[in-house]
Amino acid sequence: MLSVLLLVFLLQLFIHLLNTVGKQTVNDLLWLVFTKLPIPQAKAAGDLSTLRSDVVRLAREMKATSAQDDFAKWARLRRQHDKAREKYDAEASNQQSLRTTFDRVITGARWLGTQGLQFGANTWYSKQAMFWLPQGWVPYQIEWVLSFPRAPLGSISINVWAIACASVIKMVVEGSMAVWTLRSGVVKDGPRKGEAIKMEAVPGVGAKKEL
Repeated sequence: MLSVLLLVFLLQLFIHLLNTVGKQTVNDLLWLVFTKLPIPQAKAAGDLSTLRSDVVRLAREMKATSAQDDFAKWARLRRQHDKAREKYDAEASNQQSLRTTFDRVITGARWLGTQGLQFGANTWYSKQAMFWLPQGWVPYQIEWVLSFPRAPLGSISINVWAIACASVIKMVVEGSMAVWTLRSGVVKDGPRKGEAIKMEAVPGVGAKKEL
């Protein structure tokens, strides 16, 4: 049963890390990896970047060219810019559609790999004890709660074990962040991120006593 205990703990750790990093950040990172693959869709993403650069370059050249002093050159740049912009808009629309599908697939895979796996494990091992409590160690009511929903009375169910793992992981991470913040003296997260921590003096602490 140690393997199940470890599996549940690692799953809760993975879920916590995923929530901490952020779903959109994970999607962006996986999309970046996807666009580097040797497949047509990845090549299209690279071509879109090139088209964007061409549109920006032509816009700058057209802006730097006077329509009155050098109309022929300005008109040529305008035609090239409009053509490049039209092609870029079409490719960007296709790319956005691909990205939407990609995010949908990743979201489904992430659910299957986290919540889906957790639901499956909770269902499969719902009647098995993760480990047993010493007999008479806690009252009957607490034993019933710890074995909820279908584990043998006097044992810890997989649902309760998952909740315990998630709670401990959260407390350890938050405690580690608090220690790191205090040691660095700078707020690491939240709206005050980057600000120095101001420690208010407690009256009577550290004050010299007069003889």
